[in-house]
Amino acid sequence: MELSDKELLDQFKNEQTRNYAFNLLVRQYQKRLYWHIRKIILNHDDTDDVLQNVFIKVWRNLDKFKGDSQLFTWLYRIATNESITFLNQKKKRAGVPLDDVSSFLANNLESDSYYKGDEIQTKLQKAILTLPDKQRIEFNLKYFEEMKYEEMSGILETSVGALKASYHHAVKKIEYYLTKD
Repeated sequence: MELSDKELLDQFKNEQTRNYAFNLLVRQYQKRLYWHIRKIILNHDDTDDVLQNVFIKVWRNLDKFKGDSQLFTWLYRIATNESITFLNQKKKRAGVPLDDVSSFLANNLESDSYYKGDEIQTKLQKAILTLPDKQRIEFNLKYFEEMKYEEMSGILETSVGALKASYHHAVKKIEYYLTKD
């Protein structure tokens, strides 16, 4: 059974239906959030950990959700922020300089069984890894998730114009990477 966001929020506010509503929310959004995080983290186990942290944060803060944006936008913002926080913490623990993200993630990519044997997907992911973190997230949202710029703007708190320009530059960088060999 799938409820509208308003119905989910109403049921979450009711102490007797709170657990039920939260379980429905998890089922409705888990897959989309997983793949959003996975495109940032590039590792299944780490993605599961981040996703769990996202839902813990949602559980703790859902009653504070004001409804200024869509529930989906709010969830994606939490997932994006948690993913970036996770990467920064992992880089610090691994002793990786914060500006050397792409080689750190490329190592994760090469060791991930999801990408093994798919040379085209691996090359595309390596090209995407050359992008700065924020631009990589913007590219993933637009290219893979086919999200509208207006939705992206709500999630990333960036203007539509800036997102369009950033996406255009990201495409050019990826095209260059893929054709330079």
